[in-house]
Amino acid sequence: MTSHTTLAPAGLHRGKRWTNWGRVESITPVFVARPTTVDEVVAAVIAARERGLAIKAIGASHSFTAIAAAPGVMLDLAGLEGLISADHSTGRVRLAAGTNLHQLPAILGPLGLALQNMGDIDRQTIAGATSTGTHGTGAAFGGLATQVVGLTLVTADGSILTIDEETNPELLPAARLGLGALGIIVDITLQCVASFVLDAREKPEPFDAVVDNFEARATAVDHFEFYWFPHTTTVLTKTNIRLPAEAQTRPLGGVRRWVDDSLMTNGLFAVTCTAGRAIPSAIPSINRIATRLTGDREFSDASPQVFVSQRSVRFREMEYAIPREAVPVALREIRDLIAAKRWRISFPIEVRVAAADDNWLSTAFERESGYIAIHRYFREDHREYFRAVEAIMRAHCGRPHWGKIHFREASSLREEYPRFDDFLAVRDRLDPDRAFANPYLDRVLGP
Repeated sequence: MTSHTTLAPAGLHRGKRWTNWGRVESITPVFVARPTTVDEVVAAVIAARERGLAIKAIGASHSFTAIAAAPGVMLDLAGLEGLISADHSTGRVRLAAGTNLHQLPAILGPLGLALQNMGDIDRQTIAGATSTGTHGTGAAFGGLATQVVGLTLVTADGSILTIDEETNPELLPAARLGLGALGIIVDITLQCVASFVLDAREKPEPFDAVVDNFEARATAVDHFEFYWFPHTTTVLTKTNIRLPAEAQTRPLGGVRRWVDDSLMTNGLFAVTCTAGRAIPSAIPSINRIATRLTGDREFSDASPQVFVSQRSVRFREMEYAIPREAVPVALREIRDLIAAKRWRISFPIEVRVAAADDNWLSTAFERESGYIAIHRYFREDHREYFRAVEAIMRAHCGRPHWGKIHFREASSLREEYPRFDDFLAVRDRLDPDRAFANPYLDRVLGP
């Protein structure tokens, strides 16, 4: 679509340059809208359509891809946030789409509720996190989108579409994780669980011992993940066991949490990334020191306090889902690749798991999945490393995280998603003129 005018109508403002958190993508939209009501969202969609402009919603801009980039009208949903309603009998809560994950403990806690599972970053909005396939770890638990039982969309003609188990239920598998391609989500209903405590154990362990027994380790406990710093023989394992809300807690003290998370994990890591960029040959030694200085602690606390980690060092990330049983082979292939290329990689590789689900564009669709995430410091060139690892992931039937860097196109993605064309049929039904398209969606879904 092309612009017919640059005069800002009511509710739209002249666009300013937008950049995502990872400093990978940037764009200057023609207009920006900041709605605080659903009616204002509808008005923005209609205004964009009248001017021949596509419209895209943004959340916290935490995706590393250009999935939220809006050349036409950028719809900032930050003003559309908070609890709309809660049903104590079912544990279901309805949230405005722009509500950030970090707001949820204060919203859900007084209700005695919690998210069933979370990732380790909580800066995203609930609509952005579910729409891109954000997930945590746990062999019995799906990604955030599996917790969605209903949502409300503003569609391309400005109408309101309810999708839940009773109204348009056939659309739920597409709309829960819809990449922003089906409409503007204005609210989401989540199935929550009773509040619970997590017992956390973090410790360094030998690479080979953990990788050799990966499936057993991942399925033996509620939540398991590990980090491997390239050029070392050690991984940092994180094991979380769910306990009732009334269980006695042993939270980290304020000083210990600051030392571990702010000073060591972020402060020291920022220094090591900067030093590694200046002197790449020092990275293996730096990584070995990092594995000795981090981890090795036990504590228990309310689930959000354990699931979430603070991340202040800026980076770029690619993550792939592969069959869970393929993780050990793939991880060793990445290790061998790094050694063969003589790369110096300062950022750790993260390994997690998730249960199979039935969301059509979920990376765990109908497959027990393991996740391998690679990272690079944002001031380093990530492209050669990411492309080479992507080739390994593709050889293992990998599916890329929609919100993290990858180089795939619709033709190859169709091969990995059995319901890919079913999703496209829903898109054709709800947005035949591509009012919610952008170059990223054109690439991964087709025009």
